[in-house]
Amino acid sequence: MAIKQVSVFLENKTGRLWKALNTLKAQDIDIRALSIADTSDFGILRMIVSNPDKAKSSLEDEKFAVSLADVLAIEVEDQPGGLEAALDLLNNNGINVEYIYAFVEKKTQKALVVLRTEDNDNAVSLLEDNGFSLLNQDEAYTL
Repeated sequence: MAIKQVSVFLENKTGRLWKALNTLKAQDIDIRALSIADTSDFGILRMIVSNPDKAKSSLEDEKFAVSLADVLAIEVEDQPGGLEAALDLLNNNGINVEYIYAFVEKKTQKALVVLRTEDNDNAVSLLEDNGFSLLNQDEAYTL
């Protein structure tokens, strides 16, 4: 049960982040979660948005380099060790996490973690079989 993440390759210069977010605003696209990884010259803006396909085409129209990636959104207990339990399960089964970011959901008091693994299909089965709740696309895009 993967969801789509929008990744935008950004030059690290004044106004580029604003322009990307302004483009989404103009298309009435809500950002549900985001993360920025940067270097001195470039960064990667990763987002969960209300309409990933529309976001991708809108950003490409504005000359941004954009891609969609399958990621997992899982609920973990919002307490010490909540995330560690999920990562322990993946680690013990040889599934590497490539990157991760998190936020707290207001509706359920759970923490939500967006992660990309080397083997999303196996990770989904493993997490669901061990009691973790994964969000589907409708749930993730309308938080």
